Amino acid sequence: MLHGERLLSSDLEYRPLTPERWGDFEELFGEHGAYSGCWCMYWRITRAQFAANGNEGNRLAMKAIVEAGQVPGILAYHGGRAVGWCSIGPREVYGSLERSPKLKRVDEQPVWSVVCFFMEKEYRGRGLMGLLLEAAVDYARKSGASIVEGYPISVSGPLKGCMGYMGIDRTFAAAGFEEVARPDEDHLIMRAYL
Repeated sequence: MLHGERLLSSDLEYRPLTPERWGDFEELFGEHGAYSGCWCMYWRITRAQFAANGNEGNRLAMKAIVEAGQVPGILAYHGGRAVGWCSIGPREVYGSLERSPKLKRVDEQPVWSVVCFFMEKEYRGRGLMGLLLEAAVDYARKSGASIVEGYPISVSGPLKGCMGYMGIDRTFAAAGFEEVARPDEDHLIMRAYL
């Protein structure tokens, strides 16, 4: 496959993050923990805890979740190497999301939430986010979810930095999600009914 070429689902394997895959997750996230030491803990703990933890504290907090047998998301593999991540789980595991005034619950139905994507640089812009989203929905379905919810941004131009870490509206729409709320001009709440 040529560098920069669009990926196909058949090019990839998807695996839940379990203790035996921790090393793959660490390698993908790198020494900086993906987005400035986040380690995908931003939506799981209070903002004060997140700030106090720093990079290493967030890494250890995520490792504890994985070692406790919880699956915080799925990894995409290409050529045997982890190249992408999608955080998905029951909304209740994301404490800061539950407390968010902007992304508050639209109703009391039980939902699984997609809160984060992270892709290796050379895999960005190749369709990996959409493939990861489809795999995450499939994982949620197999785990008993009936609704998967995402919180993408509406983007018209190119993404800069980590601004699309929660996903992009057109990617969610292409995966069969529909808008159920729009907290502001740039943020949506979208759902797929399984």
